[in-house]
Amino acid sequence: MGESITEGTIINWLINEGDAFEEGDIILEVATDKVDNEVPAPASGVLIETKYQAKDVVQVGEVIALLEVSSTLKSPKKTDATQTDSEAAQNTKKQPKKKRSLTSSAVEVSHSNATSFSVNNTNTFFSPLIISIAKEHHISYEELARIPATGKEGRLRKSDVFQYIEDGRPFKFAQPVVQDPTAYRIPQLSFDKGQGKIVEMDRMRQMIADHMVYSKHTSPHVTAYVEADLTNMVQWRHDNKVAFQEKYGERLTFTPLFVEAVAKAIKDFPNINASVDGKNIIVKDHINIGMATALPSGNLIVPVVKNADQKNLLELAKDVNVLASKARDNNLGADDIKGSSFTISNVGTFGSVMGTPIINQPEVAILALGIIKKRPEVITTDKGDDIAIRSMMYLSLSFDHRVVDGFLGGSFVRRVADYFEQFDTNRKI
Repeated sequence: MGESITEGTIINWLINEGDAFEEGDIILEVATDKVDNEVPAPASGVLIETKYQAKDVVQVGEVIALLEVSSTLKSPKKTDATQTDSEAAQNTKKQPKKKRSLTSSAVEVSHSNATSFSVNNTNTFFSPLIISIAKEHHISYEELARIPATGKEGRLRKSDVFQYIEDGRPFKFAQPVVQDPTAYRIPQLSFDKGQGKIVEMDRMRQMIADHMVYSKHTSPHVTAYVEADLTNMVQWRHDNKVAFQEKYGERLTFTPLFVEAVAKAIKDFPNINASVDGKNIIVKDHINIGMATALPSGNLIVPVVKNADQKNLLELAKDVNVLASKARDNNLGADDIKGSSFTISNVGTFGSVMGTPIINQPEVAILALGIIKKRPEVITTDKGDDIAIRSMMYLSLSFDHRVVDGFLGGSFVRRVADYFEQFDTNRKI
């Protein structure tokens, strides 16, 4: 499901206990991060037992079901005089490994990592993701155990940890401490949230909410704006989009043109193509452009154009069209949405003039592209200043001010606008 995945959510079992299945039949659906995956049967057989139910969150490596696979079935052996002591011992050794469950793993983890302390939560099993967040913010196991948990069976969710941090970590110290009276603290207010139709967030919306809160908490956001004249690009696409599709069988939208220009600008300013690891900045050696895309459900996902700087316009158009089609049909796979190093969000498709996008972690910048709008502009010609109808666009770059200063952020977004404006109208398809 992806190297970075630490847990998954079972969406639905398509085979019931006791049902037979053929090799390749879809047994269940599992959600990881933002992608839903169908899990096929490795061989023909019968589903004996399910260890988890729909909506359960399961750690990577856990046994979720027991299958009786027909290709490996053998007649049951009787433990009699014909069975040697070594065979019996071998069967005994194999038995515990086959019956491994979440409960036993949870006990092992909690005993190996946690010390004895008084806790508020009864479930002291913490997922690798929770432990990673705790290490980043120097939160001890004792402090973790005091955080109010909202997950199933008292499980601590990452949104619980972020809310706890946002609340000022009230259980950080066992004894009261003297606080700076002038320091700002988040007030604990009770709001009247009103009445109306209650709509429960689906899994993806909950994950988007977690990611957005995490990004705003992690990165101090600053947004820079520039304006670009896209008249040449708009005219060239209008003149060539029909011929492009007839020649290559691919639609020519603005997106591959945008991706191409952004990739060029990243090569000019490679430090914008980075992520933060503690006190280190990782400048990526590949340019993978994520393009924020709306799903039919209204949720947002970011498929990735890999190695965008190494592809020509036709290859970029193919990638963009395939990813957009998969997104519309909810067919994006784990590989389609991982590995981005910089993200663009075309808010202009919804009619927005400009936007202030939230950084797609762990990247350090995201570019929003506003609507292309015709309006009269003062331009300079050989004959002097004149007024003409031009196709204009606002670009807004949100960047992480921990590692990207105003000079780099402003220079980069201006360079993207320059590539838009300097588009070669004589370019051949």
